[in-house]
Amino acid sequence: MTPFHLSTPLRALLKSYPLRAVCKTVQAFRVWEFRHISPCTSIAGYISMEEILRKTVVPLPTYEMRDKSPPPPESNSLEFMQFYKSLEKEQKLEFLEKLSHDFGVDHRGVSDLALKLLDTQVRDVATILQVEERLRYSLTPRYRQLLTHISRVHGGVKFLVDLRADLINFASTIISDSSHLRDLSSTLKSLLSEWFSVGLLQLERITWQSPCEILQKISQYEAVHPVRNWTDIKRRVGPYRRCYAFIHASMPGEPLVVLHVALTEDIANNIQSIVREFGTLDANEDVNKINAAIFYSISSTQAGLQGVELGNYLIKRVVRELQSEFPHMAQFSSLSPIPGFSLWLQGVLAQHKKEGRAKELLSEQEWRDVEEVTGAAPGAPAIEALRRLISTSEWIRSDRLVRALEPVLMRLCSWYLYGEKRRGYALNPVANFHLQNGATMWRLNWQADTSLRGIANSCGIMVNYRYFLQETSANSTAYLQNKVIKASEQVMGLVSQFQKNSKL
Repeated sequence: MTPFHLSTPLRALLKSYPLRAVCKTVQAFRVWEFRHISPCTSIAGYISMEEILRKTVVPLPTYEMRDKSPPPPESNSLEFMQFYKSLEKEQKLEFLEKLSHDFGVDHRGVSDLALKLLDTQVRDVATILQVEERLRYSLTPRYRQLLTHISRVHGGVKFLVDLRADLINFASTIISDSSHLRDLSSTLKSLLSEWFSVGLLQLERITWQSPCEILQKISQYEAVHPVRNWTDIKRRVGPYRRCYAFIHASMPGEPLVVLHVALTEDIANNIQSIVREFGTLDANEDVNKINAAIFYSISSTQAGLQGVELGNYLIKRVVRELQSEFPHMAQFSSLSPIPGFSLWLQGVLAQHKKEGRAKELLSEQEWRDVEEVTGAAPGAPAIEALRRLISTSEWIRSDRLVRALEPVLMRLCSWYLYGEKRRGYALNPVANFHLQNGATMWRLNWQADTSLRGIANSCGIMVNYRYFLQETSANSTAYLQNKVIKASEQVMGLVSQFQKNSKL
């Protein structure tokens, strides 16, 4: 609504100007009004950030009254949600900074209780436990109550998931490096982990008979192998295919994490046969041809649930579902992309060129093949030619280069997956995910994804992470606790070739 001090001159204009001119003037006033809104002011209602926070973030009850204080009115949560949604991106950041900084933990109270706990160490156990309980309660941020109450109103859980997505986005773009914002995100993640516990999630199989809205969201959320059209999605939920999703009661019709499965005779070694061939669109499934389950795509749909473990539990639940449907099935494997391999390889090539170590990555014969096909001189020119071929994906057009580069790229890729680490764990995020789940790095597949995206991301190579059900628990423990990667003979053979022929 236009403020009174602006509406008075507008009323005068109505008496003397044609309607079109008045409309243009009113529009100009509204543009001026919008541009001069204070960053601490909401567009809707002109309520200040401080005012809305004081109203909606109620004080933390005392320890004695923690179970006796009445809940705040639902309107508080709804008003907070409406206010936040009305803000622009920069205003949301400022609002969340105020919320996290001004309505967090009472640090002075925590310090006093910590000193009191030290003083009670010579007292009886009951007294110590009581002070510890008070200290735990005092560490509760004031805004945690608000978050909990928001989760209980209609649309509240989805709102909080999206709010955490905003926090993650702010952190990733380095807009703000606030420790208070990080604490707010951590608190929200902890709450979401409780609310999205696997026991509260419903496993739903998606079929062609599922609601159109669900099928459309499955298509939109597919992050690994984009869905091209309705025929494509029909194929992915049709015969010899399964699609499963976790659903939460507070977010009906909203898949949280989606797993696509291909039912095959053997463990698939390429994605073309799974997502680009349509021969089985209307076929009847022959159980005798179903011996393996291939997990070829898993996508998390909610950015705000980052760090909340869902994918691992979805795979385990789907394995049980498939074993129930196909009791004879014993082979479970992923067919996974290798995002980041091409970029890593280009970086390695550039570094070797800079340091004059061109000969350390390829054998002499392999370099001669590259030099002959590209016409480049030995040394730095040859390594630059190879780097350019990888970056532009032009090598795939030459059968001779494809043959020459296969052993090179396969052993380099094996090392990227097996040997390149971050804090002792696999650098590649997909590898890290499956290895944490207890899978075995089982087989690298040449020309497994010949799409433009596949060639650009991983030189067309894909990898099977195989789930030997009797070994997954031990493998997961060995990886998480001792950082040991379980790999097959094929993978270890390629790693040995790398160690023999290449130096990083």
